[in-house]
Amino acid sequence: MSNENKQIVSLAITGASGVQYGFRLLELLLQKNHTVYLMVSKAAQVVIGMETDITLPGRCKDMQQFLIDKYNCETAADKKPQLFVFGEDEWTAPTASGGGLVDAMVVCPCSMGALSAIATGASNNLIERSADVMLKERRKLIVVPRETPYSDIHLENMLKLSRMGAVILCANPGFYNKAETIDDLIDFVVAKILDQLNVDHQLQPRWGE
Repeated sequence: MSNENKQIVSLAITGASGVQYGFRLLELLLQKNHTVYLMVSKAAQVVIGMETDITLPGRCKDMQQFLIDKYNCETAADKKPQLFVFGEDEWTAPTASGGGLVDAMVVCPCSMGALSAIATGASNNLIERSADVMLKERRKLIVVPRETPYSDIHLENMLKLSRMGAVILCANPGFYNKAETIDDLIDFVVAKILDQLNVDHQLQPRWGE
């Protein structure tokens, strides 16, 4: 898909450390006027409270409005909204069916529990089912694990998903751009995700430039 086309991207934030990656990705997708279907697990809400100064409302509609205000993505009355927030048990969400119009899904960060559930097709909640839909429909699924060290179980699950066509994009920032801040390190990983989504960005110089 070309950079000029606007996409519908499902973004799942699960209960691993590194929720900053997910929020930065959300911010940039909204800035580029892509539509985002956001899912935040209950465990992720706990981690968000530990790692950031963001206090998310509990109800999906309130969370949606909070994030719309935070990222200033309010749309005109005659246009479709950009951001939709869905709960873990909201089985009527567009992401729950192959008939839903979703171009790609990113699980960022991806906990090892979510990784295992996706790799085995558990589909116990909307995040897991949404990822399962992407795999069965042969659409792009990007998984961003944030864990170290990895056990054999973790590695086997990542290999299993990679063989199914998912992109395993570990949250491993590089240092060759001489990062000066934590935000620079976050942007390094988010830039890699945007590249996989074919979304244009200027977060870092291209290699060789």
